[in-house]
Amino acid sequence: MKRPLIALVLAGAMCSAGATEAANLAADPVLEARVLKVAEELRCLVCQNETIAASHADLAVDLRKQIRSQLSQGQSERQILDFMVERYGDFVLYRPALKASTVLLWVGPFALLLIAAFTLMRAIRGRQRLAAPLAPADADRARRLLEESPPGP
Repeated sequence: MKRPLIALVLAGAMCSAGATEAANLAADPVLEARVLKVAEELRCLVCQNETIAASHADLAVDLRKQIRSQLSQGQSERQILDFMVERYGDFVLYRPALKASTVLLWVGPFALLLIAAFTLMRAIRGRQRLAAPLAPADADRARRLLEESPPGP
């Protein structure tokens, strides 16, 4: 009897916690739209491949709350973005500006791709050099063996 009651209480607590957060988000749709607009410009520092608007990480939730708070205090979107860059660095921007300190973020992936392509080409050419052509006698023998072998399934 105790276990179902405990499970019911826990389920009710979880539902009410989610409902409270949803009520806070929907209280001012204009403010929420501004929060999401700013959040789309910031990278989740935990996930790193998505914005804080799309992330469910605890840090992303906290950053969205901080954005909501700063917008409620009258700060502009630019001021909030500048604050986040000052606090976390240029990497927090989902699309950082191209400047000397962020050139590696922009050029790095392409440089790695070129290095990988160069390495692959060298490996392929190296294998081609190692493969010696068959001597004419060996080529004739291989041709005869292939002609004599029965067809496969």
